[in-house]
Amino acid sequence: MPPQKEKGFTLIELMLVVIIIGVLAAMVMPRLVGRSEQARATAAKADIASIGTALDMYELDIGGYPDKLDDLMANPGLGDQWKGPYLKKAPKDPWGRDYEYETSGTDADDYKLCSKGPKESQSEDDICNE
Repeated sequence: MPPQKEKGFTLIELMLVVIIIGVLAAMVMPRLVGRSEQARATAAKADIASIGTALDMYELDIGGYPDKLDDLMANPGLGDQWKGPYLKKAPKDPWGRDYEYETSGTDADDYKLCSKGPKESQSEDDICNE
């Protein structure tokens, strides 16, 4: 009886597949690196825009911007003027930190809303509504 040929892949075939996968990965990976930070920055800009809309709605109802972002979610004792909640929950930036909000007082006509970006310190990568 003739010996039966075993079915399967040879070592050379397996090495060739591994090399092809490695070459493909080397071509694709540089294009994907850095995209996650770019996506987070885009998400922060979108969040700032939607929070800005909520702040503007609050300002139209009350006549001024709130002292803190939490006032958008719970009535800060304004009675029937307050038509909120203007936001469902406390916003966090894509890096898991609170957005920084400041207004210049009770007669404020503007506000500043920022995310510190990937670095916690103030730097050129801050994302603000200005």
